[in-house]
Amino acid sequence: MAIEFYDVKIRQKVQIPEKDVVKTTFTTKKGQVRYGLRGKTADGRNLTKFVSKGDWEKMKLPEG
Repeated sequence: MAIEFYDVKIRQKVQIPEKDVVKTTFTTKKGQVRYGLRGKTADGRNLTKFVSKGDWEKMKLPEG
């Protein structure tokens, strides 16, 4: 199954296979935790997609 990301460089939505996606968290300066997914395109660029905590916890992806 592929996960949809928005590629800012080409201004289109792209599908990235789950094998190229990892879960990650981001901590803001104020200490808030944001949940996201990081995917790698075929040409090696990284894409980020923010998701809700519930969706993040449900996904069976490696953390990176």
